This record gives sequence, structure tokens and C-alpha cells, in this order.
Amino acid sequence: PYVIVCNHQASLDLMGMVEVIPERCVPIAKKELLYMGTVGWACWLSGIIFIDRHRREAAIDVISQTARTMWRENVR
Repeated sequence: PYVIVCNHQASLDLMGMVEVIPERCVPIAKKELLYMGTVGWACWLSGIIFIDRHRREAAIDVISQTARTMWRENVR
């Protein structure tokens, strides 16, 4: 298992990164992208996990839930 950390400069960079990373990887993005019209809609449809950076506990909960799912389904 590994984590890829990308410091992208624009919200559209995330769409390019989705094409480059391996198929079994799922990107995590800030929740604000969800509300950016077509970009947010495309991100949501592609299965991106959104975290709320302004609510620390909620972000930790989403990441913990994702980790548990990965462990339960034996996903690397």
C-alpha cells in the first residue's frame, strides 16, 4: 500500500492526475471542489472521496472510514 500526495495548483489538475494514477487508487479532494459546477460533477462521478478541510473531525472520519473499507476488502 502507498499514498501519493500531489500538490496541484488548480482544481483541473485533479482531473489530469486521475488519468495518471493506477486504476485501483482513489483520489481524495477537498469538498469545495464538489460545488464547482461541471468539475465537481465530474469528480463526483469518477468516485473521488471528498473531505471537509474546515471540519477536522469529519475529515478524519471520512479518511478512517476509507481505510477500514480498504482493509476489509483487502485493497492495496
